Order: sequence, then structure tokens, then C-alpha cells
Amino acid sequence: MNALILVRHSSVTINPDKPASTWTLSDEGRTRAAILAEHLRPYRPDCVITSVEPKAAETGEIVARELHIPFSTAPNLHEHERSNVSFVGREQFESQVRAFFAAPNRLIFGDETADQAHDRFASAIDNLVQQHQNLVVVTHGTVLTLYVSRLANCDPFDFWKQLGLPAFVVLSLPDMGLMKVAHEIERL
Repeated sequence: MNALILVRHSSVTINPDKPASTWTLSDEGRTRAAILAEHLRPYRPDCVITSVEPKAAETGEIVARELHIPFSTAPNLHEHERSNVSFVGREQFESQVRAFFAAPNRLIFGDETADQAHDRFASAIDNLVQQHQNLVVVTHGTVLTLYVSRLANCDPFDFWKQLGLPAFVVLSLPDMGLMKVAHEIERL
């Protein structure tokens, strides 16, 4: 069976003084990425491709190393473009994300609307699945949610809110049927 496995990166070290796009994995995040690899092993992916953001690339490198498969980064898999947004508390951030999903064609925060972020990400995914038959793509919670919620016709905020660090979604190829959602990675 061929599959597209979309992964939300593992847990990070938060640095409020730097944009989230520059954050790296925490020690726990590296451990959880190795555990994630074992959850992905049964799908027998051929390669791991990630966003260029450090937290996604580091997650992907660990998964690829554990599974002994090739790793690379690709453009346009990055998070909703919001590097110009200052760090805010969890409650305020969730409020911004809720508004972002609720008004996908309006610029709520950052430099992209939800529709623009979705279209960029979906185009990158379309390109990758034309080149690969069974792959893991490590990306970010908001763009993963935009993509999956539109395929599965589910509420994006509720879906996003349930995603852990890391989490993954399995879609069958070529039909993009939703096969599995793993909101949180448990130890095996």
C-alpha cells in the first residue's frame, strides 16, 4: 500500500526572543522523534521529506536515520508564514489560530491567509506525491491541519487543537483517503 504520511514535528525548545520558525527540538522532542519512527515503520516509507524549518528538519532526520531511508528538505512545506508575529501566550495564540481558520480568505495574522498557506502547501504536496509513492512529510501543525481538514471535511480548529508534538496522519495514495490520525505519539 502506498501512503502519504504527514507528520507534525516533535516538541521544541521555546525561545520567545526568536521567531518560532527558528526553534529546534528539545531533548524530549528528539526522544519522541525516535519513538515516532517506530510508529511509522509498519508503513515502510521510502523517504522522509521535510520543511526547511529546523524543528521539522531535525524531526525528519531522526526518523530517516531510525528507518534507514533517505532524508531531504523541500520548499513550501513550512508553517503558515508568521515570522513577523511576536511571541504571545498560549491563550492569545489559540485565539489567533481560531480566527485564522474561521476566516480563511482574510489576513488574520502573519503574512499569509489560511487559503494562501493551504494552496502553497497543497501544491508542494502534489509535487511530492508525483515524485514519490510512499513517503513521510514532516511539517507543521497549522498547514497540516489546513490540508487534512479540507480533505476530511472536519473542523480545522478542533483538529489542530488535538495534534500533539509529534503527531501524524496517514493518507492513502493516489486517492488521498484518510486512513489514520495519530494525535499523540505513545511509547511502544
